[in-house]
Amino acid sequence: MDEQRKGPDHIVELDLPKVAKFSMILTGLSLVILFVIKAILDKGISIQITLWNTLFFIVGYIILIVLHELFHLLGFRLFGHVPWKRMIVGVNLKMGVAYATTDQLMTNRAIRKALLLPFWTTGVLPAIFGIAMSNGLLLGLAAFLIGGAAGDFVMYQELRKLPDDWLVKDDPQMPKLYLYTPERRGELEG
Repeated sequence: MDEQRKGPDHIVELDLPKVAKFSMILTGLSLVILFVIKAILDKGISIQITLWNTLFFIVGYIILIVLHELFHLLGFRLFGHVPWKRMIVGVNLKMGVAYATTDQLMTNRAIRKALLLPFWTTGVLPAIFGIAMSNGLLLGLAAFLIGGAAGDFVMYQELRKLPDDWLVKDDPQMPKLYLYTPERRGELEG
């Protein structure tokens, strides 16, 4: 068999309907938990839904989705040492997803860190600020961005099953990762 034509040693592929269901559950749980914490700290709860709050939520959500993808790129740079010029960010309207990708190989360890960076920065940090400021709008945004990280969590869990030094190539079109043993680096970069 021609060694140059050998496929990946492992593939991680998202089942988008399952991820969407997991995302809704995660968002709902996050909303409940964050608003219960707010109610306990505030000794009660009041929710005010206005046109302005709705507009702020929509704009904030769009901004945080963009930041989520930019934090993936930052993770590629920090943990995978990927040059900025080898990164791509965009939106796939057909699949209804925003994405950040690169054509450069990264180690399994590096991509796992890059997968979770947006969860911490666009989900957990807004939740902490929302609780500290008793701001329901921030808590709602945080819950939606935590739920939005569902696909990242699923990929992370699958990648944890494989060695840290395996090489990962992101599929530029689909939510799919191709993994290769470290011995194949020369073949893949050549």
